[in-house]
Amino acid sequence: MSLPANIPMKLRRERERWYDLIPLPVQLRLIRAVHSGIRFPVVPAGRRSGKTERFKRFLVKESMRVPGMYFAGAPTYQQAKKIFWSDLKLMSFSSTHARKPSESELQIYLPNGSEIHVLGLDKPERIEGIPWKGGGIDEFADIKADAWKLNILPALNTVDPRDPDYRAWCWLLGVPEGLNHYYDIAQYAKSGQDPDYGLYHWKSAEILPDDVIAAAKRTMSSKEFRQEYEASFETTSGRIYEDYGSANHTGEYFLPHEQLHWSHDQNFTPLSSCVSIVRDEKMYIVDEIVLTSAVSKQSAQEFVEKFKTHQNKHVFLYGDPAGRAGEKHGHASDYDQIEQVLRANHWKVERRVALAHPSIKNRQNAVRAKILAADGAVSLFVNPATAPWCDKGLSTVQVKEGSTFQEDQSNKYQHITTAIGYQVSRLWPRIENNAEEMNMPLKYENSAYA
Repeated sequence: MSLPANIPMKLRRERERWYDLIPLPVQLRLIRAVHSGIRFPVVPAGRRSGKTERFKRFLVKESMRVPGMYFAGAPTYQQAKKIFWSDLKLMSFSSTHARKPSESELQIYLPNGSEIHVLGLDKPERIEGIPWKGGGIDEFADIKADAWKLNILPALNTVDPRDPDYRAWCWLLGVPEGLNHYYDIAQYAKSGQDPDYGLYHWKSAEILPDDVIAAAKRTMSSKEFRQEYEASFETTSGRIYEDYGSANHTGEYFLPHEQLHWSHDQNFTPLSSCVSIVRDEKMYIVDEIVLTSAVSKQSAQEFVEKFKTHQNKHVFLYGDPAGRAGEKHGHASDYDQIEQVLRANHWKVERRVALAHPSIKNRQNAVRAKILAADGAVSLFVNPATAPWCDKGLSTVQVKEGSTFQEDQSNKYQHITTAIGYQVSRLWPRIENNAEEMNMPLKYENSAYA
């Protein structure tokens, strides 16, 4: 229904924020959960599928219905602010409130006396000491493993003597992150042994258009797609690149006219780098330079000698951002030294080194998606005869014991897989995943489904 033309712009924006959503049956059961006695709905659902949106709406409606203190939390302050703050101000019609929201404290004050607090749980004790009516935590898999039992649940079980029969509730939202504490609490909810808990799960494909799902499959590994878009709790196997195998092997080598891509991990020993070519968005690793107890200048000298007869003297340079150290103070960095050697030998260099490290998870996921995408496409190849360290590294590098993503540094081949990751994440970067991809609009229907 269209709004009258004389409505103030702020109020118009607030009203329009309540757009219609698809009436997915499991989501409709979720929004009835608290009223049916389930205090802690556990919601591992696919990325961008509406779980955070449903929570925001429920939180605002409850704060308007039952006066009290409410919260919206995330693993860090910055995440919480980015996920919740702007939307909750709009959805609560804060422009009409007598007391305006506190931008410094991230608190919204409703006319009925309710307050909505946006909290970062990097310090879980922030949730203590307040008689909460209810709230929710997004990206629950990324909060500290013991925060639920030590800080959050005790705070929610604190009874307000002014309302002794009321029991605080909390939605636990997110996508899985291995078999960690979120998996444990999801399994507990699924078991049905505790009436305070309920499990609500759905896949992104139940909400998002087919072309969006197809695009995700083209750019993600099968494991990452299952975790992110199907909300599957994936086991962490020993091998980081578990899909790497014979399908990724090639006998290709570069042609004289082809441009070389050279990527580095600036470790002292072994100093590891891979040399590749890119054809039609496919990466072919066809050579490598691995030196023991060496410096970057020596690696550059090795490159010049190895490829002295190559006709195309234009090389792209990738690698560890730490190799840029010293540049701010006028000192020659590792990359400066490499470029000096290359240019002295008539090479043209284009540096493609990021200003900051990609996250370890994103770097690994970028490589996994090239090894084998969820749609079955293979677009990373290694010549095992000419790049044996790259082949060995992708075949053997494992996660550190007890971790879901940190790499075992004792494996000498780990450094060259990191070098591969720097190039892949630069050319085919992953999107940093935050709740609902920071509220990207969902597919929704007309007002018949309000």
